[in-house]
Amino acid sequence: MGTQASFILKVLMLSGGVSLLIKYGGSGLPIAPTSLNALIAILTPTFILAIALLWRGWNYR
Repeated sequence: MGTQASFILKVLMLSGGVSLLIKYGGSGLPIAPTSLNALIAILTPTFILAIALLWRGWNYR
């Protein structure tokens, strides 16, 4: 049970760190607020996860 708790704590800490990085460092990035950029930001994690799961599926066989 201790390993699950430490894993959850690590994920929460990493998530909080990324959140703070986006909140305070994101305004310094020169990215225009366009529809295309929003679409890219929304779909990129989905595509990365799909590729990772497909790769895992192919290597599992």
